[in-house]
Amino acid sequence: MQDKNFDKLSLKFTKNIYGTTKGEIRSAVLWRDLAPEIQTRSQQPLRILDAGGGFGFFSQKLAALGHKIVLCDISQQMLAQAQSQIDASPTPLDITLVHSPIQALKAEEYGQFDVILCHAVAEWLVDAQSTLAGLLDLLKPEGLFSLMFYNKEAMRFHSLVSGNFDYVKRDMKVKKKVGLTPTHPLYIEDVRQWFSQWQLTMLQQSGVRVINDYLKHKLPENFDKQQLIEMELFYSQREPYISLGRYVHFLATSPAKAQI
Repeated sequence: MQDKNFDKLSLKFTKNIYGTTKGEIRSAVLWRDLAPEIQTRSQQPLRILDAGGGFGFFSQKLAALGHKIVLCDISQQMLAQAQSQIDASPTPLDITLVHSPIQALKAEEYGQFDVILCHAVAEWLVDAQSTLAGLLDLLKPEGLFSLMFYNKEAMRFHSLVSGNFDYVKRDMKVKKKVGLTPTHPLYIEDVRQWFSQWQLTMLQQSGVRVINDYLKHKLPENFDKQQLIEMELFYSQREPYISLGRYVHFLATSPAKAQI
């Protein structure tokens, strides 16, 4: 069994994820969580690793603020998109592209980073726990770790409210996987336990898409997408909504001295 490579789905991924309301919500929640922490650490340009970052949506956003980025992805097609967008940027962007599995990244070669982003990657990994633990070797003491992962319990709840009971009884297993349906969704409590084992200090916990994916098909005539995003932001850090998020974002810092 192998980790997911989006080479054959790169254009579909870009359009379906970031060219939609779902993408706007994802961007709004993550940036709300990240921006204040990045700003407090920005007395000088930060070294940031975007692990499995695809075409580098956040890499480009952070590089435009003057930070130094290493963008790593297993998909050559995703990195080609990133290079095209970097070349077209009106502002010079300090982004180094690395075509590699994130498991192959070593501190001996790339050094350590002030910030590591790993967004919507863990749910495609055969062994997420070991891979994420390995990433933390590249994080400086008191560095910032931003992890967004696909929430298995929300996947189940969405199927329940959609009436897909047979699918739930099969533990959400299908004979043929849909291209953009994560293969290894995670339970929130499992990831919380990993963070505890790794001695990470949690700063933020947010649900991503706590409302959007449960909207009724027939919406009010005055339905406003901007108001939806505002509501997503308002409820994203409150229970039970965090646990209903299709994705969950954990933002934490590494120990001050000992490395994991």
